[in-house]
Amino acid sequence: MSKIGKKPIEIPEGVNVKIEDGTISVKGPKGELTKPLTKGVNVVIDGNLVKLTPEEGNKENIAKWGLQRALMANMIIGVTKGFEKVLEFQGIGYKANVKGNDLELILGYSHPITIPGIEGITISVEKSSIKISGPNKELVGKVAAEIREKRPPEPYKGSGIKYKDEVIKRKAGKKAVATAG
Repeated sequence: MSKIGKKPIEIPEGVNVKIEDGTISVKGPKGELTKPLTKGVNVVIDGNLVKLTPEEGNKENIAKWGLQRALMANMIIGVTKGFEKVLEFQGIGYKANVKGNDLELILGYSHPITIPGIEGITISVEKSSIKISGPNKELVGKVAAEIREKRPPEPYKGSGIKYKDEVIKRKAGKKAVATAG
């Protein structure tokens, strides 16, 4: 039995949850999200609670039970509070600018890199950090990963783009290794 799947999801005030034709739609102050329901999991709205139960007869249904509950909980959190990822960049001459909805990065290459804006995602830049926010957790994480991929942090000087709370294992350079031996 799934420990996560057993827990009912509480629907806060100002949030509407609808289940129609195998899809769930959640509407709240930060926006609206829709997602297809997983087959093999029954979803019931009971007042201000959403309860999930797996269909009998298949172990895969039990495995999908907790996943579906987590996805629905993330949708409700997304339309009420939203999600946010913060990236930090470090390096000589590295810059980031928001132009309209697009993000322009100058990361030491011979050309600037432009990342097109995605509907529902807000990107802001402050000094050496990039803040990505929006109601869809999956989309926020995907955009952050795409930005980080353009110049991942390197282990010697630590220059590149990293998540705010990410720890980069640093390596000793040639001089430190030569003097130690």
